Amino acid sequence: MRRSRTQTHERILDAAYGLFWRQGFLRVSMDEIAARAGITKRTLYQHFRSKDDLMAAALEHSGELAMQRMRMFHRPDKPLEMIETFFAELAAWAAKPHYSGGGFTRVAVELADLRGHPARAIARRHKTTVETWLAEGFAAGKVRAPRERAREVMLLMEGAMLLMLIHGDRGYAAAAAQAAATLIQSGRTRKSAR
Repeated sequence: MRRSRTQTHERILDAAYGLFWRQGFLRVSMDEIAARAGITKRTLYQHFRSKDDLMAAALEHSGELAMQRMRMFHRPDKPLEMIETFFAELAAWAAKPHYSGGGFTRVAVELADLRGHPARAIARRHKTTVETWLAEGFAAGKVRAPRERAREVMLLMEGAMLLMLIHGDRGYAAAAAQAAATLIQSGRTRKSAR
């Protein structure tokens, strides 16, 4: 049975996505992606002009999946419950086999010297979306300066992801949750300093 163009495109994205997250964005070759997708390299290039285009498409695909998961995620009304749930989910993710940290963070690090790379823009957009999602939850929960608190929680999240990867210790998610709860509690009781 002959595959449709759409099916082939999806197979390529799935193959690239899996390889990029396991091996890193720069270490994976187009030959490996074609082999993993069960296609020829020529077919691969009929769908994507370059590895850069494929990286961008794989990140877009990943970002869409991540945002679908976030939309399905019940955001508790109470900010402290939101923090607890958010970091518990992060710890659960880190417990999965082959945890390799946040893919959007990893691609930004791998491409640190390529400021104009489209994958970096996609990573930035994804992180901004998550930060906005947090800020909206904090605003709904009447946390003062919700954008500032969201930015601080993002710092804690990124740090926890990296330290869990480095040390293999999910306790960093709990420590980050505790620090975030302290920030949220202080944000509910004091005016933010300007």
